[in-house]
Amino acid sequence: MNTTAIVLAKRVASKILVLRNQKVILDADLAELYGVPVKRLNEQLKRNPRRFPSDSLFTLTHAEYQYLRSRNATSSSAHGGRRYLPHALTEHGAIMAATVLNSKRAIEMSIFVVRAFVQMRQALVVNQHVISKLSELEARLDDHDAEIQDLVDDIHELMAPLPASNRRIGFEAPSASAKPRSRALKAKRA
Repeated sequence: MNTTAIVLAKRVASKILVLRNQKVILDADLAELYGVPVKRLNEQLKRNPRRFPSDSLFTLTHAEYQYLRSRNATSSSAHGGRRYLPHALTEHGAIMAATVLNSKRAIEMSIFVVRAFVQMRQALVVNQHVISKLSELEARLDDHDAEIQDLVDDIHELMAPLPASNRRIGFEAPSASAKPRSRALKAKRA
């Protein structure tokens, strides 16, 4: 792939967002990539509703739009900004938009749109693999942490001083009651 294609693919990838757990591209961004006015793209979306089922095209809610506006610092509708809620197109919706627009640029750019979505999907798969490995590692560390804590507890137990013994050190003199017993033993032996 030449450098122009790489730059275009990165440009397209930068326009892809994640909304409602789907990777989408907004109608204004797609119209810019396809080289058509947003108005023309939206006309085609309205004229061909059967080509754009709900899983390939949806309209943003006010909350989603406000979030994107605040995040991207877009102009307000009072200053010539957008007067309606934008549409979000999934990968399939973006490809279908290229077919209904039927312009040379739209067809050429649809290839880069597809490549950008595929790259994002591959990156997601790699990230999922990394996440699963991290989870596995965390589980292993949790087991090791418990074992290490048991070892530390055992070491602390061994290092703890022994309880004080009331037993005296040295020899004890036999008591008075022990003397008769020793005489009885001597008498048995004799």
